[in-house]
Amino acid sequence: MSSVSSAVSRALLNNNVTEIFGVMGNGNAHFLDAVVRDGLNFTAVRHEGASVAAADAYFRITGKLAVATTTYGAGFTNAITGLAESVMAQIPTLLVVGEAPSTGMRPWDIDQSAINAALGATTFVLDAERPAAITGEAMAYALRERTAVVLAIPYDIAAAEAPEEPAVVLADLQTSTQHPAPAPELLTQYANALSAARRPVILYGRGARLSGAAEAITLLADKLGALSASTVLAPNLLGSRAGDLGIAGGFSTEETAELIAQADVVLVVGARLNQFTMRFGDLIASGAQVLQVDIAETATHARVDAFLRGDAAGALIALEALVSERPEAQKWSSAAADRLVRIKDRDNGSGQAPDGLLDPRSVASALNTILPKDRIVVQDGGHFIGWGPMYWDVTGPHALTLVGTAYQTIGLGLASAVGAGAAAGDSTVVLATGDGGLLMGLADMESVIRSVKSGVIVVYNDAAYGAEVHQYGSIGLHEGPMLIPEVDFAAIARGLGARATKVLTLDDLAELSEWVAAGAQGVFVVDCRISPDVRAPYMEEVLEANRKASLAR
Repeated sequence: MSSVSSAVSRALLNNNVTEIFGVMGNGNAHFLDAVVRDGLNFTAVRHEGASVAAADAYFRITGKLAVATTTYGAGFTNAITGLAESVMAQIPTLLVVGEAPSTGMRPWDIDQSAINAALGATTFVLDAERPAAITGEAMAYALRERTAVVLAIPYDIAAAEAPEEPAVVLADLQTSTQHPAPAPELLTQYANALSAARRPVILYGRGARLSGAAEAITLLADKLGALSASTVLAPNLLGSRAGDLGIAGGFSTEETAELIAQADVVLVVGARLNQFTMRFGDLIASGAQVLQVDIAETATHARVDAFLRGDAAGALIALEALVSERPEAQKWSSAAADRLVRIKDRDNGSGQAPDGLLDPRSVASALNTILPKDRIVVQDGGHFIGWGPMYWDVTGPHALTLVGTAYQTIGLGLASAVGAGAAAGDSTVVLATGDGGLLMGLADMESVIRSVKSGVIVVYNDAAYGAEVHQYGSIGLHEGPMLIPEVDFAAIARGLGARATKVLTLDDLAELSEWVAAGAQGVFVVDCRISPDVRAPYMEEVLEANRKASLAR
C-alpha cells in the first residue's frame, strides 16, 4: 500500500500534470516528498504568495493544469491573493494544502474551507479511503468550471496508508460541457444585420481563443469585409489577417479607436466587454448595433442589443454559411485600406521627459526592437501596464499574460514569471513590472533568476505607486504615502546572480542588446528610471470617467 500523499502525487502524474510550484512546510512535506520521488517537476518559490500565481501563469500560457502547494495556516493564508486572482480570472488552478487533522482543529488552525468559500474556491478534503479519486474529482472540477480549487490533506492522514484504487482517468471524470445550439431565429437575425452592415466590426476575446474560433472569425470577417479587433486577452489571435486592428480599448492606437467608433454593427465574440475594453463607454458609437455571442447565460454588458448563447466557433461557422460574399468594392476592409497602414502608429516619446527622466513610451518602443522576437510577456499590475500591450509585439494570445487585473492587485509579476519560465520552452520570458509591485514580491526575484532559462525583468521605476499618483495625487490627495524611495534594482539583481543595468538614458540599453545578441541566456534586469509625469492613455480614460462620475453625483 502507498501513502495518501503518494496516491495524490500519482493521480496527478497519471493525468499529465507535470509542474508543481510552492513552498514546503509541515502540512505538505509528505506530499512534496512523494512528488519529487515520482519525478514531477517541483519549482520552489520563496514566498507562498508566489505559489498559486506561478501555477496560474503556467496554465494561461500552456492551457495545461499546474499545481501549487503550501502548508496549512500561515502558508495557506499567504497564498490567498493569488487564489482570489485565479478564481476571478477563471483560471483552472489546483492548490494542494495542508489541513487541520481530521480529529479536530489545533490552537493554530483556522477554518480554511470557509476562507476558500468566501473567495469562491471549492475545497476538496482528502480522506484515507479514496485519495486518488478525490484528487481526480478536484482536477476535473477545476478544468470544467474554469476556477481555482483547493485540495486539502488533513495532517494526520498525510503519511497514512491508502488502499489500492482504480487508476484515475481524468477524461472519464470530465463531463463534456455542452453549450446550447445557437437559436436559428437569432442566427438569421444576426446574419441579416451583418449582411446589411456597411461598416461591420468583429470584436473577439479570450472566449474566442478558448473555443478555437480563429479560423471561423477570419472566414466570416473576410466574407463580410469586416474589420476585426481583439481584447487584450486575445492579441494576435488572427495572426496577420488584413483588416485586423489589433487590441481594442484602452491599449489601442487612436486610429484603431476611430475605426471601431465608425462601425454600424459590432459582433462581440467571447468577450465580456469590461470597462477598459469599452473605454468607459466610448468604444462603440451610440447608434451602432451590438450583437454578442458568448457561453454566458445572458449578455455581459448593458450595451448589448441582442445576445446569442453558444460556442463561439460553432456559432460563427453557422453565421458564415448564412451571409453572402460581399463584393470587394463594397468591403469596408478594402475601403479602409489606406487607414489600416496607420493602426500601429503611436507616440514614441522623445527619449527624455521634461523632468530629465526617461519617457516610458520611448523605453517601451526601444525595447520592442531589442528584446528577442520569440518572447512570452508577463505583466504585473500598475500604471505601466499599458506600455507592453501598446508597444510590444507578441506572436499570439499565449504570449501576453496580464496578472492581477481580475482582482486589481499588484505584486504577482515575479511569481508569474516563474510559471512562465516553466511554460516558455526556448522563448524568452519578459516581465514588465513597477517598483512597487517588484518590492512587494521581491523574495521571488531569486526564484526567477534560479529557474528561468532566458528572461528579462523590465522595471518601470518611477519611485512611486504610479497609478495612485495619477488617480489620487492629481485630485489633490497628499502624495507622501504614494512615493517610494528610489531603489537600485540592478544592484539587488546582481547580488542574486543576474545580469543587470541601470538605465538613465536610452543609450544605457546597449548592454541588454549585447546580452540578447550573445544568446539571451540567464536573466537580465533592466532598471529603467522613468518619469512619473508621462501618463498612459488608458489612465487618461480612467480619470475622465472618474470626472464624469463625480459631476453626475
